[in-house]
Amino acid sequence: MATSGRSALLSSTYTGLKNTLENSNPEEEDGQDLWSTILSEVSTHSRSKLPSGKNVLVMGEVGSGKTTLVAKLQGVEEYMKGRGLEYLYFSVHDDDIDDHTRCNAWVLDGDLYHKGLQGVAVPVDSISNTLLLITLDMSRPWNALDSLQKWAAVAREHIDKLRVAPETLRELEHNLVKQFQEYVEPGSGEDGTPQRRSEDEESILLPLGDGTLTHNLGIPVVVVCTKCDAISTLEKEHDYKDEHLDFIQSHVRHFCLQYGASLVYTSVKEMKNLDILYKYLVHRLYGFPFHCPAQVVERDAVFIPSGWDNEKKIAILHENFQTLKSDDTFEDVIVKPPVRKIVHEKEIQAEDDQVFLVKLQSLLAKQPAVTAGRPVDTSSRAPTGSPRTSNRSAAANVANAMPQSASRFSAGQTSEGVLANFFNSLLTKKSGTGATGTPGGGNNTPGTVRKSASKLGLGDVQAELDRISSRETDSDLPNANETPAADGQDT
Repeated sequence: MATSGRSALLSSTYTGLKNTLENSNPEEEDGQDLWSTILSEVSTHSRSKLPSGKNVLVMGEVGSGKTTLVAKLQGVEEYMKGRGLEYLYFSVHDDDIDDHTRCNAWVLDGDLYHKGLQGVAVPVDSISNTLLLITLDMSRPWNALDSLQKWAAVAREHIDKLRVAPETLRELEHNLVKQFQEYVEPGSGEDGTPQRRSEDEESILLPLGDGTLTHNLGIPVVVVCTKCDAISTLEKEHDYKDEHLDFIQSHVRHFCLQYGASLVYTSVKEMKNLDILYKYLVHRLYGFPFHCPAQVVERDAVFIPSGWDNEKKIAILHENFQTLKSDDTFEDVIVKPPVRKIVHEKEIQAEDDQVFLVKLQSLLAKQPAVTAGRPVDTSSRAPTGSPRTSNRSAAANVANAMPQSASRFSAGQTSEGVLANFFNSLLTKKSGTGATGTPGGGNNTPGTVRKSASKLGLGDVQAELDRISSRETDSDLPNANETPAADGQDT
């Protein structure tokens, strides 16, 4: 309503001023011409409005960054991703005529199940106002060619189903070829403005090279390589070299030549080449001037407009190949890395500290008690009671001495040490008994016999014991006189 009111006001003003100028005096003709020129320009600009209904159809694999890319062009930070067919837009403003409009952006789902929704975005009457944008995920370059060919085939199938009139389709294809041939690289002048062809040059158009526009869709095509910041990750994790990146670019540029497409490397994370993409889109759809030259030096910021590239320029990339060849199969060189199997380990929940300590206490209570780091063997323990028992017989002493000696000695001790200790205990016992006498008195025959016997054999036995004891070290022999001395005191 505001636009139509402004047009009516300018039209009425122009009519009134025109009538006034026609009725004026002849000497004022110079001033009249000036006012006529001004009013004519105002009337022309009032009718030059930005066209509406321009469409950008975005295709690409799932997760290639289609929605994020369009949202950045729109200037939106928060957005919702949908399914099937998403609708977004970005604003277009013309400062010369102070007018703005919206360019429709339709994002098709990466699942081919939803490819039939293209009819909603691009009906048959809007085919001439449509631009196709195909996104390519550079974090997964091994899918590059398959993805480009797949989505180009989807677009071709949809255009064929629209049943566009043959003359209209031929005109669209002719305009695309003419735009490709008439491209002039900007930036040659001092002010950065593009070169303009002369009238003679405009009438002569160079023929298309080999492999150029062999697949003409009739609509402009732009290939956008997203996530170009992942190139450094490819070099670190997958050992990509410069020749691998040039090999990928070479095949993508060959595809773009076949469809007459432009190529832009972008990174939303680093905000790289987004402004160039926006300016190029409005240039192709609305005819805005465009002064950005091609960029092929930076490997992650490549920009190649439609009409600039050819086979000779692509062959420059092949000069850097060392281990690769230009005619190598793409799938044989850019191989998909093996999928790492994710092992889902069962999560172990740690129990409470107090519960753990209670369980540990119950386990310790069930184990046998230990002495000096070893469990006590109750089966080999000596009989309970006082060891100082009076009237102990020699047989009892021998029986009690053997287990005690066995428990004191380690496995490395010899049997000679055991015998020496045993005989020492017998001699000490017998000699002590003979000295004190028996309860029956000194004239007792048994006592006399024992005493004389001990005296007769004492020297021989003592000599034998000395010989045996000399073989043992002091550390191996226990203190054998402690127990017999105690027994001798008891008697």
